[in-house]
Amino acid sequence: MTPAVLSASTLKGDAIVNPAGDKLGSLKELMIDVADGKIAYAVLSRGGFGRLGERLFAVPWDLLTVDGDQKCLVLDVDEDVLEDSPGFDPDNWPTFSDSAWRQGVDRHFGVGRSTTPTQTTPIDRSGSSEDPASTEPV
Repeated sequence: MTPAVLSASTLKGDAIVNPAGDKLGSLKELMIDVADGKIAYAVLSRGGFGRLGERLFAVPWDLLTVDGDQKCLVLDVDEDVLEDSPGFDPDNWPTFSDSAWRQGVDRHFGVGRSTTPTQTTPIDRSGSSEDPASTEPV
């Protein structure tokens, strides 16, 4: 059973796996949207030994599920999507408050956010070139 509330330090270092249970990496850090107090991104660590060769990836928190029984986080995305995501080095973190950077990460993972980073809507990947975030409601 997954607790309703967990401390960030409880999750830090936990494995991030795909739905089949294959390890994708581990949770390095949680990035909080200070405007609303919610988690915006999980920073996933992959590869390397210690920090040598380690790559970090920001993953929109909405794509992760906490599995309290297995003490891990489940990320349901193709490994190719993760591999092709905009990663960064442990010594050169991006500016998470940069809206262009956030939009690029969100778009890569198929998460659309309104002008405020706290609301998310799925992006239509049916082949339409129109950005759903820019359309007006009918």
